[in-house]
Amino acid sequence: MSVARVATPSPAAEEGDRGREGPYVSVVVPVFNEEENLSRLVDELGAGLDACGRPWEVLLVDDGSTDGSFAELKRLQARDARLRVIRFRRNFGQTAAFAAGFAHAKGTWVITIDADLQNDPADIPSLLAKAEEGWDIVSGWRANRQDALVSRKIPSRVANKLIAAVTGVRLNDYGCSLKVYHRDVVKSIRLYGELHRFVPAVANMVGARVVEMPVNHRARVAGVSKYTGLTKTVKRAMKVFLDLLTVRFLLSYSTRPIHIFGGIGLLSSAVGGAIGLYLSFVKLALGRPIGERPLLLLAVLLMIVGVHFVTIGLLGELLVRTYHESQNKEIYAIREILEEQA
Repeated sequence: MSVARVATPSPAAEEGDRGREGPYVSVVVPVFNEEENLSRLVDELGAGLDACGRPWEVLLVDDGSTDGSFAELKRLQARDARLRVIRFRRNFGQTAAFAAGFAHAKGTWVITIDADLQNDPADIPSLLAKAEEGWDIVSGWRANRQDALVSRKIPSRVANKLIAAVTGVRLNDYGCSLKVYHRDVVKSIRLYGELHRFVPAVANMVGARVVEMPVNHRARVAGVSKYTGLTKTVKRAMKVFLDLLTVRFLLSYSTRPIHIFGGIGLLSSAVGGAIGLYLSFVKLALGRPIGERPLLLLAVLLMIVGVHFVTIGLLGELLVRTYHESQNKEIYAIREILEEQA
């Protein structure tokens, strides 16, 4: 995931956005085998968005569904031109679906929501109103979550606390898909892997203002959850942990990789050097043999590893500079500029 500048427009700019042509709100909905839920979802989205009193569009991203989801989406789109359907060639995953929706969204505010009807579209007006107070991201919090305790709630609570501790962005529910983003946020990020759940943390890195609001959460009434079963739960936990490592690196060392790799390298070399000095003392001062001691191999290994880590850090610095300089990307983010008008 790469991040460019995120700038929050002034109130005057927001008023201009409301008067411009095109939708004010874009809703991005990843769809994977949700045929039974789509008609009700579209009806509820329409009711919730109409209550906002702003022009809107809904982007339904068919993530390689194998049931009748696309046929249903096609039928619904023919009925309402405010619906736009994006169909993938195969299943690429939820992050890819969000990325496609973000790329094609035209609204000032971009809202994400799941297609399984567990998120309540009736919450959209209150979330949007909160965002218009001056927040860049409003994240839903399923305070009364309607899911299984052992397989869903407990792992989610552990993951949320871990993510909050590592990223420093204190959200109670990173996994809730119901979120509102300003378009400057979603247009300035690139999603890879399964990093969609970490967008608030990465956007906060460049100054995006994030707030959380309780939202309604409903039990699934149709279709099958994509995260049931012990194997899927374990795989998901592993992916979240690995993605969290990536996000932590992006948050702290994306523009200075030498600090982490070089630090590890220097520490390793220092420990190896200390062991080497000790063994030299044993050999030269005490006259004891050291050739068969495991410590000798450890000292050599630590020093070699240290040199490798420092080298990786230097190569990382070259890559970072190539990335920023070749594309003229800034390492800062401007919220707004106040200056005398000509």
